Amino acid sequence: MIRNFGQGKIRTSNILKNSLSNADLFESYGADACECPSSHKKFYFVFSQSRPLDLIELEQLLQSVGWSRRPTRRVKKALENSLLKVGLWQHDSKFPRLIGFARCTGDGILQATVWDVAIHPVYQGLGLGKELMAYLLKSLKALDIERVVLFADPGVVSFYKNQGWELEPKGDRCAFWYAN
Repeated sequence: MIRNFGQGKIRTSNILKNSLSNADLFESYGADACECPSSHKKFYFVFSQSRPLDLIELEQLLQSVGWSRRPTRRVKKALENSLLKVGLWQHDSKFPRLIGFARCTGDGILQATVWDVAIHPVYQGLGLGKELMAYLLKSLKALDIERVVLFADPGVVSFYKNQGWELEPKGDRCAFWYAN
């Protein structure tokens, strides 16, 4: 699959629609935190690569999208060995809720593979998955990654095709994106 830079642009410098100060944002989500654009008027969503992930909360998110349970110690090891981990939180000053997640493995120079992309079903249809993928690709571009491979189940292939990913080799399970 081929994807050109510039598609699915994401704003990374916005503060959460005046709901949080810079200090509150950084304290709650880490120095790399930024707003996830959304048309939802009631909630604010935040991306972070540095906010620690609660493994139980992550497991609940992944099960909510129909994935089978995985041993916690193996998930922890997989996260430790990941090149990039992105959490998407519904902001709440007392109890932020993990509602989206994606991670990448790779060599950190030329290639990366996207794994475990999930948006909680309650929040699907708000454009958050598209924003998560745009944020992920922008983060990989910042690392000078030249090639990204994505493995997707047949039921979500259309989601990726609609974002400009081209499927290879048979068009049913995997996709590729190349930096220009």
